[in-house]
Amino acid sequence: MIDLKTFEVWFITGSQHLYGEETLKLVAEHSQHIANGLNGASQVPVKVIYKPVVKTPEEIYATLQEANSAPNCIGIITWMHTFSPAKMWIRGLSILQKPMLHLHTQYNRDIPWSSIDMDFMNLNQSAHGDREFGFMVSRMRKNRKVVVGHWQDPEVLEQINTWSRAAAGWYDWQGAKFVRFGDNMRYVAVTDGDKVEAELKFGFSVNTHGIGDLVKVINEVSEQEIDTLIGEYEATYTMADALKKGGESHSSVYEAAKIEAGLRKFLQDGNFKGFSDTFEDLHGMIQLPGIAAQRLMADGYGFAGEGDWKTAALVRACKVMGAGLEGGNAFMEDYTYHFDPNNALVLGSHMLEVDASLANGKAALEVHPLGIGGKADPARLVFNVAGGQALNASIVDMGNRFRLIVNEVEAIEPIEDLPNLPVARVLWKPYPDMKTGCAAWIYAGGAHHTAYSQNLTAEHMQDFADMAGIEFVLIGKDTRLDQLRNELRWNDAAYKL
Repeated sequence: MIDLKTFEVWFITGSQHLYGEETLKLVAEHSQHIANGLNGASQVPVKVIYKPVVKTPEEIYATLQEANSAPNCIGIITWMHTFSPAKMWIRGLSILQKPMLHLHTQYNRDIPWSSIDMDFMNLNQSAHGDREFGFMVSRMRKNRKVVVGHWQDPEVLEQINTWSRAAAGWYDWQGAKFVRFGDNMRYVAVTDGDKVEAELKFGFSVNTHGIGDLVKVINEVSEQEIDTLIGEYEATYTMADALKKGGESHSSVYEAAKIEAGLRKFLQDGNFKGFSDTFEDLHGMIQLPGIAAQRLMADGYGFAGEGDWKTAALVRACKVMGAGLEGGNAFMEDYTYHFDPNNALVLGSHMLEVDASLANGKAALEVHPLGIGGKADPARLVFNVAGGQALNASIVDMGNRFRLIVNEVEAIEPIEDLPNLPVARVLWKPYPDMKTGCAAWIYAGGAHHTAYSQNLTAEHMQDFADMAGIEFVLIGKDTRLDQLRNELRWNDAAYKL
C-alpha cells in the first residue's frame, strides 16, 4: 500500500530581525499554529512539519539545504508573515531541489476594524512580504505553485492537497527503477524515447532485462505459491467452473498464477516500481502476462505494454498521487470509436492489461485466445469501468523536450452489452467534444497509450509537470483548436530559446 502520511512537507516562514523579539515570538507562534492546522486538516494527505522562522541568509540556506537531504521531505511551503528582504533568499533558493508551494496567506482572516494599529500592521505584512518573495522566485525562474487565500479556507486546503499529492508522485520517481522486459515493439515510435534524458529529467531509470531472466524466476516458483494465488483468484473473481481447480481449462489459470508469482518476485527482488513487456518477445513463456499485469497494477506498480516505459512510469506516479482517493489509475489505450453523431464515444481497452481497480463491480477471470503473439490463451480480468469524470494523460518525447498531454473526459456506462469482447473496457466522451478532443490530441502528438485516472484532475497533472519542468498541454472543456495550435507553436518557439 502507498501511505502518503510517511511523507513530510516543511512549513517555512520568512521574517527578519528588524521587528524585535516580541514580534518575532508572535511570528513563530502564528506560524506553528498554521503548520499544526494544515497538518491536522483532513484535506492534506501528508505530514506538515513546522520549521523555525528563518530571519537571515544563513538560516534560510541551512533550512533549505536540510530540506534537500531530509529523506521524507517531499517539498516545502513558504510564507512571509512579515517583510523578509528577498536578497536573503537567493543563496538558499539557488540550491533548493524540492518542490515549493508559496502560500500567500495571513494569520488572521479579517481586518480587526476597531483595534487595528501600526503594531498589527507591522506584524501582519504578508500582503507585501509575499510580493517581495514572489519577485525573487520569479527573477530566479524557479518553478513553484502559488496559492492565495486564508489558510483555513477549504479551497486553499484543496489546492495544498493537490500540490502535495503531485509532490509525492514526483518524490516517488526520484531513484525509482523500471524494468523493460525485451525491447520496444518493433518500428513503433511514440512508445520509445531517450531513456538517458529521462533519467536526467525525471530521476528514474529504465533498464532492460531479457525475457529469459524473468522466465528463470518464473520456473522457480513453488507449487505452494501457485496454489495460494489460485485460491485468491477463486475467492476474489467470478470464474467459470472449467477454470477452477479440476476444471478442463484450469491449466491456463495455473500458468497465469505461476507467471504472476514469478513476476512479482522479480520486481520485489529488483526493487522495481513498474515494468513493461511486449508480445513480440515471450521466449520461454507459456502466455503473455495478463492477470499478472492487472493485479500488480492494482497493488501500485506501474505498467504499460509493448515496451512503453514512459507510460509505465506515469501510471506509477498516478498511483502515488491518487493514493487513498476513491477510484483508480490504470494503463489504457484508445482502441476504437463510436462515431454516432448524436453520441460519439471512444472505447478504451487493451489486449489484456487494464487494472481492475477501475472495475464497476466484480471482475470476471476468463481465458480466451489472444490472436497475436503466438502463445497459449492467456487469463485476464474482464469488466466494465464505471462512468464519471476522468482524464487520460500521456508523456511523449518531442526530441528537445518531454511533453505531458492531458485530455479531460467523461466516462459513461456501456450503452450496449459487449458479450464477445473478452477484455476490460471503458467508454468515454473526450472534452470539449469528440472531433475537437481527438484532433487536439493528435496535433499535440499524444500517444495511443495513456494513464487513465478516475481520481486525479488536470491541476494534479499541471503541478506534476511544473515540478518536472516539462511542457504541459491541457485539452479540456474550453479547448479551441485554433488556440491550441497557437499554443503548440509558441511552446515550440519557447523551447528553442
